[in-house]
Amino acid sequence: MKRHFLTCLFFLLFSYPAVFAQQGWQMVPGKIASPWAEKVNPAAPLPEYPRPQMVRSNWTNLNGLWQYAILPRDQQAVPASFQGKILVPFAVESALSGVGKTVGKDSILWYKRTVTVPNAKGKTVLLHFGAVDWKCTVYVNGKEAGSHQGGYDPFTIDITNALKKGASQDIAIMVWDPSDDGPQPRGKQVKAPHGIWYTPVTGIWQTVWLEAVPQTYIASTRQTPNADLKTVKIEASIEKPQAGDLVLVTAWDGGTKVAEQTVAANSEASLSISAPKLWSPQSPFLYDVKYSVVRKGKVIDEVKSYFALRKISMAPDKNGIQRMLLNNQFVFQYGPLDQGWWPDGLYTAPTDEALKFDIEKTKEMGFNMIRKHVKVEPARWYTYCDQMGILVWQDMPSGDLGNRWENRPGVFGRATDKDRTAESETIYRTEWNEIMQDLHNFPSIVVWVPFNEAWGQFKTKEIVNWTMQKDPSRLVNTASGGNFEDVGHIIDLHNYPEPLMPDPALFGQKRVLVLGEFGGLGLPIENHTWQEKNNWGYQSFKNKDELLKRYAELIDRIPGLIAKGLSAAVYTQTTDVEVETNGLMTYDRKEIKIPAEKLKEIHAKLYSPSLVVASR
Repeated sequence: MKRHFLTCLFFLLFSYPAVFAQQGWQMVPGKIASPWAEKVNPAAPLPEYPRPQMVRSNWTNLNGLWQYAILPRDQQAVPASFQGKILVPFAVESALSGVGKTVGKDSILWYKRTVTVPNAKGKTVLLHFGAVDWKCTVYVNGKEAGSHQGGYDPFTIDITNALKKGASQDIAIMVWDPSDDGPQPRGKQVKAPHGIWYTPVTGIWQTVWLEAVPQTYIASTRQTPNADLKTVKIEASIEKPQAGDLVLVTAWDGGTKVAEQTVAANSEASLSISAPKLWSPQSPFLYDVKYSVVRKGKVIDEVKSYFALRKISMAPDKNGIQRMLLNNQFVFQYGPLDQGWWPDGLYTAPTDEALKFDIEKTKEMGFNMIRKHVKVEPARWYTYCDQMGILVWQDMPSGDLGNRWENRPGVFGRATDKDRTAESETIYRTEWNEIMQDLHNFPSIVVWVPFNEAWGQFKTKEIVNWTMQKDPSRLVNTASGGNFEDVGHIIDLHNYPEPLMPDPALFGQKRVLVLGEFGGLGLPIENHTWQEKNNWGYQSFKNKDELLKRYAELIDRIPGLIAKGLSAAVYTQTTDVEVETNGLMTYDRKEIKIPAEKLKEIHAKLYSPSLVVASR
């Protein structure tokens, strides 16, 4: 018996990939891969709870092998047969999907899977999607249950009325994504990848999961800190409340209760925190919070979350130059341009460990900020930034490109805002609104960036004023390196490779001065590139020593700019991406081009107390 057990164990351990290959999945070969690719479990990829700002204990992860088919766009009925298996939540073009095929504007991508829904009598069954790029329609047991448009925002569909008797339920999903043939936000995806433009991402690329909740349930929360007043404003959206329903909000510092308030359902609460611990990169303290819907003394629904007390603002220094302040103190913000791409998963990190890795390395390298570039990450990524103390500048993913880029700060009135169609404008406004709403609770996010380098930039003053009005708790970087308008909190210059800054005499009295992109020092490393030839960097080097020397030279110039009024800088970039070799790490994350400890030592001068300029 023991011998039989050992034989079975040996088979499982050493034939694990082959077993799953027989089930219809294996990673598409031919490209480099990160170290985490081999750790992907096709039976349960990315098993972690995907929404750490609103946690319930009872949920079902639907990641795993689904059926798929790529069909002509006019065939919009649920197909009778499928072409193979796809590993969700990896985009169909990715190696980890097991498919590795392009879809394009003339085709649609179908998914199908039979799932088990436990006894949900008297419950509301919610089907959650972290992100699907771009337009999808969901069918449950052949009935259309709902649809969504937008590649970067999570959404939920109530499928209760579409369920049939019994636990077994069929879910089918139709996805259409025109990539750069459409006006929708798509970041750096193009159908013909080259240079700074990368492989398309179509379909499900974040976790799919089910929750059975009470008929009265917490649909969303909103937490807005006021560090000056030592309070946090709390709002919970309650679906189908009954008369007399209450919401109990309780906050903890570890195991110690620090605040509690009860309000009527869908009313605003305000928690006062005595002796508050402020969040910062040096001390990223987070308070735990619990929301409970209470009816006649009984808890109907409950979710757990967290918040931080921190303030991001601007004020003039003693020379009258606007400075970016964190908790009313000047802190120079320095971080990498982070594209968030993976050689094996494209938009999707292979594992949660991989998702966390880039942030950990960024912190180890002595950066205190990340500019998340024309992409939105899964919620867990932002939680790791919250926990580790990394400031985040969040870009809106760009789309509908075509207008001219005036990269000359000071040419106000000569900007070339794009004349978008009404459909294009609506798509942008809808998704940007959803992104800001869905990411609002993450304290690490301190800056919104609605436009980058005039990529699809339109109605600049209107969009920026709307962004500022929607979220007064953060700063707004009008157009990172783009067409400069007399609006917003920040003026942002891009320059490669040398670090420069906007002219303090022209702009410093009204706006925070930042260097939104510089550097781009390239070093291709053999056996760690997306392709063998025709890789590129803004300035390329032959070895790591040359790269280190040049990088140190660039950083040596920044303290002088800080003294003149520079508040932040962004270095291009965290990792290589496809044919770009500008990364501090290779695309597969297997080589770090400059040791983290050396980078931390080089960066220390940027945070020197001698550079701190007191505000008026």
